[in-house]
Amino acid sequence: MNKTELIEHIARQADISKAAASRALEAMIGGVKTSLKKNTTVSLVGFGTFSVGKRAARSGRNPRTGAAIKIKAAKVPKFRPGKALKDALN
Repeated sequence: MNKTELIEHIARQADISKAAASRALEAMIGGVKTSLKKNTTVSLVGFGTFSVGKRAARSGRNPRTGAAIKIKAAKVPKFRPGKALKDALN
């Protein structure tokens, strides 16, 4: 399912227009991004938890030249599925 299909699904299930469903989805994604930028977690009971993880700096190799390079430390988004989501799949 891509974003367009998700918007259509939301519009059908909530009996709203596709434009309203699109705005709702964008607002939800924006809220998650804003919270993660503030380094807080977002918990959606029954779905899962979005959080920020840290990746340490490390050394790597340029695949083209084979030269050693330094890769900077970074913050990465993480998602941990909730029990209800796991149970729905099994």
